[in-house]
Amino acid sequence: MRTIGAGICMALFSAAAGGAQTAGDRLITGASEVKEAGVATPSKLEFESSDARLVEGFQRAKRQAMAYAFDGDPVGPWYEAAEPGREAFCMRDTAHQAMGAHALGLARHNLNMLRRFAASVSESKDWCGFWEIDRFNRPAPVDYQNDALFWFNLPANFDILDACYRMYLWSGDPAYVTDPVFLNFYDHTVSDYVERWGLGLDQVMTRPRLLNVRGIPGNRKFQSARGIPGYDEGDHDYTVGSDLLATQYAAYLAYARIQETRGDAALARTYLKKAQDVRALVNTRWWNQKDQCFYLRVGKDHNLEGRDSDNLLYWGVVEDGPKLQSALAGPGSRRVEVLYRYGDPDAAGARLLDIMTPGRSRMEYPEVPFSVVGAIVNGTMGINLEAASALLSSVEGGWVEAAVRTLPGLGTKIAWAELRNLPIRANQVTVRHEGNRKTVFTNQQGPALIWYAAFPGLHDTLLVNGKAARARVEKGTTGKAVSSVRVTVGAAGTVTVAVPE
Repeated sequence: MRTIGAGICMALFSAAAGGAQTAGDRLITGASEVKEAGVATPSKLEFESSDARLVEGFQRAKRQAMAYAFDGDPVGPWYEAAEPGREAFCMRDTAHQAMGAHALGLARHNLNMLRRFAASVSESKDWCGFWEIDRFNRPAPVDYQNDALFWFNLPANFDILDACYRMYLWSGDPAYVTDPVFLNFYDHTVSDYVERWGLGLDQVMTRPRLLNVRGIPGNRKFQSARGIPGYDEGDHDYTVGSDLLATQYAAYLAYARIQETRGDAALARTYLKKAQDVRALVNTRWWNQKDQCFYLRVGKDHNLEGRDSDNLLYWGVVEDGPKLQSALAGPGSRRVEVLYRYGDPDAAGARLLDIMTPGRSRMEYPEVPFSVVGAIVNGTMGINLEAASALLSSVEGGWVEAAVRTLPGLGTKIAWAELRNLPIRANQVTVRHEGNRKTVFTNQQGPALIWYAAFPGLHDTLLVNGKAARARVEKGTTGKAVSSVRVTVGAAGTVTVAVPE
């Protein structure tokens, strides 16, 4: 089952990426060359809850995120997705802000920004894209000198490919699966890019840190940063980070789903197999049996070292069973999305509230407010999409490309919560959870859609508009039972699903 949710908002847990140079090295220039851009249309997304702190945090995040969204610059519709002051968007941050941006009504911005990255890949850059693009529609000067000298983190192409597929599901925009610019990017990323940077499974464990070194030898600014093998930019003593393999796994899955959509079942099967091969590598060679944890990276001497769980849990690479339990029980900070996804909504909610607290968050970093919105949608409200291939055998007598799935993430601390005007493909919807036992779904605008209403626990039946319906019981991510029912919500319709008393 492919559930498409936040999966992608890392600023809730770390500073924004973008290079290890000093601030003086990375000042943006030329801001006065273009007239002031217009701000984006105000967002229609609304959120209410019994927890006033959560509502206040959402409102602050919404205001801040929309203040970062613009129209009218040479680059087209865009939002800031880089360190403050750069007037730019980078690959990593854009991928991780895209969900929150979509929820806020910035689908046009996502499409434009992701397409700009897709269009920027080239053979002369060894199939890398521009790490960062500014409002003037140029590779940001702080990160790019020429095709031989530029800053680039290798997970980025994979992250963007995964984001493109997720935004295709959420927006339904056919450009993501038909535009030659996107298709060229996808094809080169899963083939030539992998080969050029030594990321095939027969190479990745023994690859050198630096490959494809070009330009002026000894250039300190870019020579050691043209192909950083992970998102950790401060350490130069590793050759592969766990996040590189995790994003590669996500990209192969996304590419396979895109090929399914395009009708190429054979290519889809090939890349589903490649994704599973990456997952198998992580769950075997990267597993530290002695310490019952996953390794963090391959060091410069090609030995596995360090401890990691968050990266692998975040991208869903850890296999179910004892390794998943060990990863969840291990030390270290837990990302909000990870806590929600693996069934600890109380801890997730507490962490989210802490992040929202004025003066304690890095809300001036664009990634943070966008990530807060995404976490509320996918985590607190538990609204995610399921892709068609996971549904073909369960949709009764028909076919849909994506269905909405809800699973309340209110935990024991929040009595109720309601999200209104959430855009999902051709629809706008409202979802209201009353505790963890009742959900009201309103199809405000758009055609009929399929909704899977899920609740924690084992229930033989669920009540659909007061009438008993047989529930489907599944094993959740940590082995706990989840019960759901499939319903159709017609245009302008409202359906209530509840757990029987």
